[in-house]
Amino acid sequence: MREYTVWSAVAVLVVVALEVLWLGTGLFRTSQYWIAMAIVFGFQCLVDGWLTKLSAPVVLYGQDHMLGVRAPWDIPVEDFAFGFAMVTLALLFWEARRDQPE
Repeated sequence: MREYTVWSAVAVLVVVALEVLWLGTGLFRTSQYWIAMAIVFGFQCLVDGWLTKLSAPVVLYGQDHMLGVRAPWDIPVEDFAFGFAMVTLALLFWEARRDQPE
């Protein structure tokens, strides 16, 4: 079974559902969010690309646990999903907390 793929997809779905169905911060409608995500993904490509390069990997992935699709510099696509979910979750909680009275 492709656990890494399944859990990365679940993480994305949970975070998006959290925003759309419960928090409603409007984060996905802001240009600042998408600019921040572009910056995060840019640095993720640099770091993750170095860690996961197939020529000399620092981090090894079990091929049975992932799709096997790799984007720039041999980065598993699941890494981008987890990165999106983690950064977005932190920003959603930040935004939700900011809107609450002190």
